[in-house]
Amino acid sequence: VFIGGAQDREQRRVADDLRELKADALREAVERDVAVLAVCGGYQLLGRFYRTAEGEELPGVGLIDLWTAHPGPKAKRFIGNVVIKWDGATVVGFENHGGRTHLGEGVKPLGRVVAGYGNNGEDGGEGAVYRNVFGTYLHGALLPKNPEFADHVIRTALRRRHGDVTLAPLDDRIEVAAHAAAVRLATR
Repeated sequence: VFIGGAQDREQRRVADDLRELKADALREAVERDVAVLAVCGGYQLLGRFYRTAEGEELPGVGLIDLWTAHPGPKAKRFIGNVVIKWDGATVVGFENHGGRTHLGEGVKPLGRVVAGYGNNGEDGGEGAVYRNVFGTYLHGALLPKNPEFADHVIRTALRRRHGDVTLAPLDDRIEVAAHAAAVRLATR
């Protein structure tokens, strides 16, 4: 399952639909170990709530114990390239968010920030992992620029039906080069 992101206006439009019509099916899927990748606004709406810059609280699905609050219209947006340490490797992307996300009990960060802001610019975490759910603020060709992470998500999805699988190696030279260039750009 992939849940993408959007700006506050679009999040308002989908929040009720996600919570009222799709939440039960999504919870059941997660309990069956279906892989879920949620980016930015989709990541925020998997939590308890997202509080907008104007103070409006959009209830989330409550799938992951996390919450997001925007500190207000004059607060700094977290925009730029980001690199995280994940499972012994680096993952690179682009973040653009005003909300500050905080993780609750039983939720671990997807990775540790090397460059950029991550979840809230304070605790050094980026994203969240709960069961087979991966939430992140990393946009910008996340999967093509991070072939190791893409393979991990694919293996996680396949494992549910087929047990442990070994993926045939692909020629990832272009993706590895894009990853290295993005890491260099983000960390200079």
